[in-house]
Amino acid sequence: METEPSPGPSPDPEPPRAAPYSPPAATTMLEKDVRMWCMLCHLSALAGLLLPYLGTVIGPLVVWLLKRNEHPDIDAHGKDSLNFQISALIYAFVLAAIGGMTLFILIGILFLFGAFVVGLGAVIYAVIGAVRASNGQPHKYPFTIRFLT
Repeated sequence: METEPSPGPSPDPEPPRAAPYSPPAATTMLEKDVRMWCMLCHLSALAGLLLPYLGTVIGPLVVWLLKRNEHPDIDAHGKDSLNFQISALIYAFVLAAIGGMTLFILIGILFLFGAFVVGLGAVIYAVIGAVRASNGQPHKYPFTIRFLT
């Protein structure tokens, strides 16, 4: 039996290819952690008490941006809270501006009071939303303009 001569060194095998990039999968969170983050989406609006006006938007925005990809409930609560706080801020600014312009005819006092009521309502509804989120219930704010869907 004759053996065939080897043709020489074998060509270099093709280098291994890197796997295509895939975004990290959503981590599984415990139910209590999901509820806590949903609750923080609403309660973070109370940052407006420390940083007037924009704090009501910055708090929910930060929580939503950090955790929106980790669970769909957090994404939904964050969007609802952020939409409501932006809407309430717009309503309060419009009422305050009209109140300031019409203050000399005394009807402006009613508009300024309306702006105060909108701000107070935003705080109350944020707390209600946090309580409902901690119970695992969905929460929809009233009079909300849907900026984020």
